[in-house]
Amino acid sequence: MANFRLDGKVALVTGAAYGIGYSMAKALANAGAKIVFNCRGKEHMDAALAQYKADKIDAKGYFCDVTDEDAVIKMVEDIKKTIGVIDILVNNAGIIKRIPMTEMKKADFEQVIDIDLVAPYVVSKAVIPDMIKKGGGKIINICSMMSELGRETISAYAAAKGGLKMLTRNIASEFGEFNIQCNGIGPGYIATPQTAPLREKQPDGSQHPFDKFIVAKTPAARWGDPEDLEGPIVFLASNASDFVNGHILYVDGGILAYIGKQPK
Repeated sequence: MANFRLDGKVALVTGAAYGIGYSMAKALANAGAKIVFNCRGKEHMDAALAQYKADKIDAKGYFCDVTDEDAVIKMVEDIKKTIGVIDILVNNAGIIKRIPMTEMKKADFEQVIDIDLVAPYVVSKAVIPDMIKKGGGKIINICSMMSELGRETISAYAAAKGGLKMLTRNIASEFGEFNIQCNGIGPGYIATPQTAPLREKQPDGSQHPFDKFIVAKTPAARWGDPEDLEGPIVFLASNASDFVNGHILYVDGGILAYIGKQPK
């Protein structure tokens, strides 16, 4: 359908050197968008550019720390001059630190908040003025299920993602009149190289306890694949979602809808 095409649109996907960020950028490219991404390390940059080339995607990478407002402004200006005004922003860059709350240092808590919540504010703030001038735009924040749920050892991450959910709604509220739609995606547990250790078989051949826990808590009875995010990201980036604003689309296999099985 034409409403789902992104031909000629410029999409900035933060942290899209690998993982779900890369998968979402690839989906946007396949729908016609021009892809721009950032990362902070040369090794990740080189590997990402090679992968984009292998997938026949003409992507441009920038070294940029998205918590550095001056660096973000400079990157956005360069994108505007060399490629065009950013039409689609996906705030994907993020980290998680699994540390019990009473053992977590304040600096660690602040780092997670800075990258997972403050950075989306900084990058969104940098792109919104040109979106207004152009007559509209799309901002998509990767919010996680942990914008709704709590769990041991992730106090900083849950706090950041809960804040990002409300930032999403506030951007929608403040800039909806300018034809800017700001929505979020809340991925469930996705099978990526980063989560592979949680799905490995135990030495005795049994299922990893965390793997067993997630499969049991998910009505779909499986982990998500990065490809499961492709349809949602294209939908929220396209004209098909022009009257969807301030919404968080949870792509979690049904976890948030499920109370779990009754113990036998």
